[in-house]
Amino acid sequence: PVPTFIERKQIGVVETKTVDHLDAYTAPRLVEYHDEDPCYPMMAVRRGERLATAQPAPSSVPRIALYKGVVVEATYDVGEYDVSILSAKESDGLTSWLTDNGYKIPQGAEAVLASYIKQNMRFFVAKVNLDRMKLTGSKFLRPLQVRYETAKFMLPLRLGTVNANGPQDLIIYALNRGGRVETTNYRTVKLPTGMDVPLYVKAEFGSFYKAMFDKAVADADMRAVFTEYAWDMSWCDPCASAPLSNRELVELGARWIGNDDDGRFYGGQGANAFVTRLHVRYDAEHFPEDLALMETHDRENFQGRYVLRHPWT
Repeated sequence: PVPTFIERKQIGVVETKTVDHLDAYTAPRLVEYHDEDPCYPMMAVRRGERLATAQPAPSSVPRIALYKGVVVEATYDVGEYDVSILSAKESDGLTSWLTDNGYKIPQGAEAVLASYIKQNMRFFVAKVNLDRMKLTGSKFLRPLQVRYETAKFMLPLRLGTVNANGPQDLIIYALNRGGRVETTNYRTVKLPTGMDVPLYVKAEFGSFYKAMFDKAVADADMRAVFTEYAWDMSWCDPCASAPLSNRELVELGARWIGNDDDGRFYGGQGANAFVTRLHVRYDAEHFPEDLALMETHDRENFQGRYVLRHPWT
């Protein structure tokens, strides 16, 4: 669901490595500190290692057609995707269109679609074109970007819960000028951070973090959105990855920067891009509403950070 008609110029693809970079930069991190030699305090050298956990993971053809109460307002070729922009008056008509066009619509979808239709939202439908994907030479789909302006700062979740096999995880990266982003209709909670962990966790950090997140979700009865990172893009302490360049930030949508060179900032205000990373585990029972978001003026730094301390040997 999208709140307005989408033109071809508002759709694009982003390089996968750019999103991977943002993921690595904001990932929860493990840091190590080594005790100084107590016998030679003036000659000791402090050593530190940092480990990030993130895994690096042609022309438009517009047409207008009326189909069972559904208006296909436009169709576009965007990279490896065939995109259609739909509007609908009734959910059963939309369900029929999707079914007749090869989409498997699970039971319960009509009620969710009806709620979006009542909000006068349009529907952005993307289908992978395998022939064009082969031309890109990539085995992975590139991130699909949709740009629009709206007074509703929200992220639709409910449609994805209809055909889900159990709870789903979603990570949200928000870039803005004001400060930390949080949800308004669910609790936003900062993950536990800053504690010392046993040395053996270094070899098992991925499993450790998943277990810790599982417990945090259970403690919140799966009714909270968790902040994993909130910091100015211009610097970090410690950095799990180098800050993103201006070019990468503009590619992701931070067009207010007005400078798309490859420069990076390592101190001060820099590019004035504040990044928030939210992590939510959700299902239809615990998250019956779409996520409503808001920008705050809170620029206090926060990161998921876990500490290994090596004693002097």
